[in-house]
Amino acid sequence: MERVFIRETSDGRKIEVIDGWVCLDGKQIADALVDVKNHPNKEAIYFSLPNAAFMAGPIVLTAEEASVARGAINLAKPLKNDRIQIEERFRKAWNARNHEAGIE
Repeated sequence: MERVFIRETSDGRKIEVIDGWVCLDGKQIADALVDVKNHPNKEAIYFSLPNAAFMAGPIVLTAEEASVARGAINLAKPLKNDRIQIEERFRKAWNARNHEAGIE
């Protein structure tokens, strides 16, 4: 069981990534991060926490914390060795990058 410490909350609970899941005191919360700019309640999140960058369920993460969490989540996933899967992954990443840049 791989544990990566992210931070401690103000009330003393640990936020960690355990086996690909963002956990709060050992309880699984989320298996993926959501960018705050794509979150439906982004105005309220930015109002209460201006340095928020990503959400993991109800947990708000800064860009630095999200970078560590994303790396730990990706390390927990099995590696893809098939050439077709690798090409598909690159295609999806390329399309997502172009979509964010406004290129259709």
